[in-house]
Amino acid sequence: MTSPGSHVGPPVGAAEAVLAALDPEQRTAVLAVRGPVCILAGAGTGKTRTITHRVAYGVLTGMVPASQVLAVTFTARAAGELRGRLRALGVGGVQARTFHAAALRQLGYFWPRTVGGELPRIVENKYQLVANAAARAGLRPTREQVRDLLSEIEWAKSSLHGADDYPVAALGAHRDPPFEPVVVATVFASYDQLKTAQGVLDFDDLLLLMAAVIGDYPEVTTEVRDRYRHFVVDEYQDVTPLQQQLLDAWLGERDDLCVVGDAQQTIYSFAGAAPSYLLDFARRFPAATVVRLVRDYRSTPQVVDVANRLITGAPQAARLRLVAQRPAGPVPTIAEYDDEPAEAAAAARRCQHLIAAGTPAHEIAVLYRVNAQSPAYEQAFAAAGVPFVLRGGERFFDRAEVRDAVALLRAAARAADGDAPGTLVGAVTDALAALGFALDAPPAGAGAVRERWESLAALAALAADFAAAAPAAALPEFVTELAERSAAQHAPTVDGVTLASLHAAKGLEWDAVFLVGLVDGTVPITHAVTPAQVEEERRLLYVGVTRARVHLHLSWALARAPGGRRARRPSRFLAGMPGVAGKRFAGPGAGATGERSGRRSSGSAACRVCARPLASAVERKLRRCQSCPADRDERLFERLREWRIERARQQDQPAFVVFTDATLTAIAEARPGTVAELVAIPGIGQAKLDRYGEDVLALVTATPDRVDDPGSRRSG
Repeated sequence: MTSPGSHVGPPVGAAEAVLAALDPEQRTAVLAVRGPVCILAGAGTGKTRTITHRVAYGVLTGMVPASQVLAVTFTARAAGELRGRLRALGVGGVQARTFHAAALRQLGYFWPRTVGGELPRIVENKYQLVANAAARAGLRPTREQVRDLLSEIEWAKSSLHGADDYPVAALGAHRDPPFEPVVVATVFASYDQLKTAQGVLDFDDLLLLMAAVIGDYPEVTTEVRDRYRHFVVDEYQDVTPLQQQLLDAWLGERDDLCVVGDAQQTIYSFAGAAPSYLLDFARRFPAATVVRLVRDYRSTPQVVDVANRLITGAPQAARLRLVAQRPAGPVPTIAEYDDEPAEAAAAARRCQHLIAAGTPAHEIAVLYRVNAQSPAYEQAFAAAGVPFVLRGGERFFDRAEVRDAVALLRAAARAADGDAPGTLVGAVTDALAALGFALDAPPAGAGAVRERWESLAALAALAADFAAAAPAAALPEFVTELAERSAAQHAPTVDGVTLASLHAAKGLEWDAVFLVGLVDGTVPITHAVTPAQVEEERRLLYVGVTRARVHLHLSWALARAPGGRRARRPSRFLAGMPGVAGKRFAGPGAGATGERSGRRSSGSAACRVCARPLASAVERKLRRCQSCPADRDERLFERLREWRIERARQQDQPAFVVFTDATLTAIAEARPGTVAELVAIPGIGQAKLDRYGEDVLALVTATPDRVDDPGSRRSG
């Protein structure tokens, strides 16, 4: 084999075939085999094709040994896709893993030689550890608060912050923790102490420790850097400071690094993602080859136009204006409904029509901002008899029927006669028949029976795909494939309309996409208060739009429930879109009703009565000087206090943990009628809104206006 740096002349045969059918920009990236390469790849522009062809070209020409390549990405599914595509190109031996999987593999190998003994157990479910840590800190958190605490700890570790500097870091990042930052820091410290006492590690520890082992042990440094000389990082816009630290440890002073990403698809800043590493790549590596992929092969020109309109307000450095390559398609629709049930029912009807017209159900998705929006769509689709799959629910390979089926297939593979005639698909369906499965006899309607059949049908379809890719494969090889997919949670497609959050849709695509609930206060979400946070919400909607290949439907509802106050306004991000002329949009800093959110920096808040600057936290919460006349609704205040006592009793916590007296007073004075008006009250962030918002708004609605002030009205 030639040395990594040598050139073997013009590529021929398999290597030449790798270059075929690449567009000019993709070809430029593929031919840049050595040195730093930055591929700025817009949605649908073939980034996975480009990086796999680049690796394959380097290996097939002898310029890069396959065993010296490490490709890292963010999901096991994406890593599996990279390996599969490389195998299809005739290249094996390339390591393609997630950051955490690569760190675990390396740390498990080096730990006995450096620290000694077996690598500590990895705790997969950190929930109970965090709950115990909170209890040690004197808290009695709800399940939601434990999850919020866990999110804060994960963000801090991904951002390279410890318990000591968490309070300052959280303030600077405009975090919205479930408790005061100093309290979260105490829980964080207790969490680390519990891990040490129990002798366990979490997944973030793997990255921290592997980077430390490379830095502290010269023999490990030499071995790792001799083993891996060429690096590929997919979705580089989502890399965190912790992941970048490990990447730097792997790389050392070398520069054989190819990164690919799209800053316009950065939607995980809340978890520590830092797109600056992608945008500043050329500054770090001045000799880098920078390639911009803008030819969109996924979506029709009509869908691409909507995507491009969305990014016109984004910072110039992050923009990749897409150029559609597909033929023209249907014009995207934008619709307004009276309430959320009507919006959901309309989506179900449209899906019925698409399915009847030939679009497979699994090629349709309904995407929303938060998972709490899903019940209306689950109900509407069930009522309409439209099959659906709730993404984010039970994992495919964890389902009871799938576990039973895999066990049967494993037994059948052990008993298989290698000389027996028949196809792989036939062998699989014969084995599944023992579970009562018949591929050509799907049960009618929806429900658990249909879901079970869909799961088994997905295994049969997976067998057909596997047989098409490897015609000589038999049942034992398919069982091995299932084991690998199960380990990576790489599930096959189940036939049903996908219901998912916008975050869960990242990296996926469908023929038809419904983007629902597009009102200000939801997109952007109410707790997006800084310009950077609002821009992330814009990017999230952009990701949703670019999931669609052909059909795109955008919608919102004027009220949450039938007969409710029709005060919502469409998302500000839709301003300027075709089909929304004449609509009133909320401006920057506005909530669902379009009124100003009232959130200001602590130094600029003014009294709503006399306009003088407010000096204390209590005054800022009340939005008036304490000396100015109050207009508190006493009946509402008393009802709120009674409700608070009951909630505190249910949670076994002091009453002030629910809401302080100052917050109750602010609510009784403002009488908020919408979510946006409620979160405009200082001290009511997303965590409080999720736990108590519906109760509070119901109390306001149920309390009659004060009879002593006929002119009183709800105000923001």
